[in-house]
Amino acid sequence: MPSGASAGVALRHSIDLARHVEQLGYYRYWVAEHHNMPGIASSAPAVLIGHIASATESIRVGSGGVMLENHAPLAIAEQFGMLEAFHPGRIDLGIGRAPGTDQLTAAALRHSGPISADGFPENLGDLIAFFHGTFPDDHPYSRITAVPARDNVPDLWLLGSSGYSAQVAGMLGLPFAFAHQFSPANTLPALALYRARFRPSAYLSEPYVLVAVQVVCADTDEQARRLAAPSALSFVKLRQGRPGQLPSPEEEAAYPYTELEREAIRQRQADQVVGNPQTVARGLADLQAQTNADELMLTTVVYEHADRLRSYELVMAAMASDSASASHIQARSSA
Repeated sequence: MPSGASAGVALRHSIDLARHVEQLGYYRYWVAEHHNMPGIASSAPAVLIGHIASATESIRVGSGGVMLENHAPLAIAEQFGMLEAFHPGRIDLGIGRAPGTDQLTAAALRHSGPISADGFPENLGDLIAFFHGTFPDDHPYSRITAVPARDNVPDLWLLGSSGYSAQVAGMLGLPFAFAHQFSPANTLPALALYRARFRPSAYLSEPYVLVAVQVVCADTDEQARRLAAPSALSFVKLRQGRPGQLPSPEEEAAYPYTELEREAIRQRQADQVVGNPQTVARGLADLQAQTNADELMLTTVVYEHADRLRSYELVMAAMASDSASASHIQARSSA
C-alpha cells in the first residue's frame, strides 16, 4: 500500500498487474498473507486469489503463502478446493509455517492461546488428508468429507526461508519455494537440504525448486536504484518495529538515514536484482545458475503502479531472446 493510498487501490492494482503480466506471458502469480501490517493489504489470500483468477484467463494464481498456523486445515482445504472448482487447473496452494505476523495477532486469528510451530507437521498432514480423503479409519476426522476439496485439489507447494521447511518438502516429495528476497544467506543451504532429503511422491518424481527474488527494472541502472529506494526504507522501518505504508520517493529522499541504516540497506540490496534490462537479465541468469532453480519468481515493490508494470515489461523483453529463460521468469504480487 503506497503512502497515501487505500487498501482498495492496492488490491485493484494487484488485479491490474495480474492481467498485465498474463498478457506478457508470465506463468504464475502469487499473493502473500500478512496481518497487522498497515502497508500490506493482502490479509486474506483465498479472497484475493478468487478475484484475480476471475479477472484473468490462463495464468496460474496462488498463495505465497497461506500460513498454516493461522488456520484450521479443514478451512484451508474447503477454501482452496472451492477455488480449484471455480478455476480448475489454475490454483496453487503454497503453505508457509510462520504466522506472517506477531504472536498476539496470530493468536487473535485463531481466537486461542499462543501459536506454536510445533504442530506444523501434523496440521500439514491433516490438510493433505482432507484433500485426498486419506485419514486412517480410526482417525476422528475420517468421517469428515471436505467439500468441495475432495475432488478439487490445487497444486500444493511448501514455502520456506530456512532449512526446516526445505527438509519437510523434500521428505513429502512436494515442490519447494524459497524466499530468497528476504533470506538470501539461507538460500543455497536450504536448497541443498531439500534436494538431499527429497523422496519421490505422487506429487513429484524429482525435486522442483522455485526461488523468489526482489527485482526492479527500469531503463537505466540509476533510475532502477531510485525506484527501489522507497522499498529499502520500508524494510528499515519494519526491522525497527515501525511498519507503515510504502514511502514515496520524496519521503525517502528526505529521510535522515543513520550510517547503520545505510549499511543494513546495502547488505539487503546486495542480493536483489536492480538495474536496466541487461543488468537484470544478467542478475537473474546468475541467480538461476547458482541455485539451479526450475523457476524464478519476481517481486517488485515500487511506489508508482506504472513503474511496476513497466518493470515486468522490461524483464520479459530482456529475457525473450532466450525462450528457455523466459519460461522460468515468474510474476509475484505484493499487494
